Amino acid sequence: MQKKSIYTLAVLTLVGTAFSFYGFKSGENTATQKSHSKTSIASASSEAETEYSFVTFGCNRVENADTVGNVSTANVYQLKRDFEEIAAMNPLPKFLFVTGDLILGYEKDTVRLAREFRGWIDIYKHSSLANKPVRVIAMPGNHESDQKIDGKKTPVAVAERVFVREMHEFIAGNNGPKPNGFGPGKDSVYTDQSQLTYSFDYGKDHFVIINSDPVGQDYRVHWHWIQKDVLAAHKNGARHIFTFAHKPAYTSHFKKGGSGDGLDNYPAARDSFWTALENSKTVAMLVAHNHLWDSIQPHAGKTWLIIAGNGGSKLEKNWTEKPNGYFGYTVVTVPVKGAPRLTSYGRDVDPTNYNNPMPNSPTTIRAQFELK
Repeated sequence: MQKKSIYTLAVLTLVGTAFSFYGFKSGENTATQKSHSKTSIASASSEAETEYSFVTFGCNRVENADTVGNVSTANVYQLKRDFEEIAAMNPLPKFLFVTGDLILGYEKDTVRLAREFRGWIDIYKHSSLANKPVRVIAMPGNHESDQKIDGKKTPVAVAERVFVREMHEFIAGNNGPKPNGFGPGKDSVYTDQSQLTYSFDYGKDHFVIINSDPVGQDYRVHWHWIQKDVLAAHKNGARHIFTFAHKPAYTSHFKKGGSGDGLDNYPAARDSFWTALENSKTVAMLVAHNHLWDSIQPHAGKTWLIIAGNGGSKLEKNWTEKPNGYFGYTVVTVPVKGAPRLTSYGRDVDPTNYNNPMPNSPTTIRAQFELK
């Protein structure tokens, strides 16, 4: 399996905020990169004409001990800062995809669960981003979908229903799988997934939102439905296909153990799903769950896995030393012609307490490369 990251200088302009950006030398992965010249960017232009862009991040919830007085259970400082920086981008992105673990969740009390969602929505509504023409799309992670039952974290139907009800304005489709029973070629869908796994088109491109924690199938996805969807999109001439989920298809090597914290818990099902993505020429799967940032390309020249789980949750222990150890978001810029370009933006985390505000830590470029 090939892991590949390329680091160069960014081309996106942020307006109204005085950020400093760093370029990075080429290398194999984020663990070995060192910053070089510091550059202040007031304006920039890309080599290819940009058609549109989108932003993604996931895993912004805090630890249980840090929820006192925090209705949303989000890392409020990081969430607000992300919203404001995204709102200041020029040009504005078309979408913001929030890939799960927005809140602490794991909550049997559905009133409290709903209150956490409403707290998160309130932060968004009071941000500059809420007044911008940027479509925010959220999907559940295990913290939204699961409850702790007999010491085990398990997806439950009531949590799915609360997510769909409370987060309805952040759901962009309803064409996903319905309960379909058992049998060959079926996904054994236990609950209505039509607004949790679904797809939509934007311009020439196709987007797929995936629930990676459906009831009865934790750490698995409904790959038969996804396979039909992405192959049909490819057959119908989709220029680019992008997929989003919470859990990664492959666990990052920065995660302790390097496996078992993603769809690789069920390797046969994962492989069938990943083959469908590669056969449909899917550009990338963008996820979170591992609290870090990593890029994995299992097979050269084919689908990328981008793990952008550094939205504000306590980082993985193996990903805290510089040049890693940063919170932020990832921007994908889609040109009129050519390959989409990915840029990871980040700001350093207080090593003594991940939840401390860091207003003097600038948001900088940590990685940039073409998705090809």
